[in-house]
Amino acid sequence: MQTRCDECTYYEYDEDDETYYCGVNMDEDDYARLMGNSKSECPFYRNNNEYEVVKHQM
Repeated sequence: MQTRCDECTYYEYDEDDETYYCGVNMDEDDYARLMGNSKSECPFYRNNNEYEVVKHQM
């Protein structure tokens, strides 16, 4: 699965573990759907770039 996690709003840094992780609140069913998804995009992806979001509003 190809994702752009480093650009995602939910990609959060944990100072205790000194690592990044996905901060989406999903249950086991959501996770199974994500792993079994044949698409290459994550359904939870949200762009963290505010300028990209504004472009869609214009």
